[in-house]
Amino acid sequence: MRRDDRAPKPDAPVYEGAERLQKVLAAAGVGSRRACEDLIFRRRVTVNGRVAQLGDKADPARDVIFVDGERLQADVRLVYVAMNKPRGVVTTMADEKGRTELADFIGARLEQRVYHVGRLDADSEGLLLLTNDGTLAHKLMHPSYEVLKTYLAEVSGPIPRNLGKRLTGGVELEDGPVKVDGFKVVDTLGKTAQVELTLHEGRKHIVRRLMAEVGHPVSRLIRTSIGPIKLGDLRTGRLRRLTNAEVAALFKAVGD
Repeated sequence: MRRDDRAPKPDAPVYEGAERLQKVLAAAGVGSRRACEDLIFRRRVTVNGRVAQLGDKADPARDVIFVDGERLQADVRLVYVAMNKPRGVVTTMADEKGRTELADFIGARLEQRVYHVGRLDADSEGLLLLTNDGTLAHKLMHPSYEVLKTYLAEVSGPIPRNLGKRLTGGVELEDGPVKVDGFKVVDTLGKTAQVELTLHEGRKHIVRRLMAEVGHPVSRLIRTSIGPIKLGDLRTGRLRRLTNAEVAALFKAVGD
């Protein structure tokens, strides 16, 4: 017997913490409740893979919600923050040696306890992501998801023409081979040069070790992007919350 594709789908499960979907969307910053109702009416919202309807409910802590094909993090308890880490700051919330740490900059700015996504050594600076979303943080750090990170490095010059080819082809380090996904010379300044490297590797001091191995040690290192998130003009030591679009882009980067 042929299944009737026109038959109504079973109702989605409703959890104890569920609220009207338009209220959940509005609380997540999508728009006013009236605007969110219009999105639902126009079939632009899905909940757990099912096209939502007016009157539906959702639990922001459990349900997977998409708006116009982009994942929405509706759980307002979760925070996603970008920070421009200054040089000399250690990537920890409690340093046993009493050095300047992340907690000195976060202070009372965030009510939630957050964790850093990956690390930057004390001598490096630039983009650092902070969140209390452990699942997303794990995926962003795990090499199998191949989330690209871009660095601007000041190195000793001059830079030979074949360096980019050598780096993208792979360089053997003491803990295994590494190759970059992208490389370009940004500027040359006498005996130094500025180069940009993009790679999905996350091993400790990987950029510094890589450039030292090819004969161009790093004197300054700035991370300028993690996946779709850019450092931009965020001032040193400052924090900003990611937008809904940026959070959705991070989910997309890890395949969620």
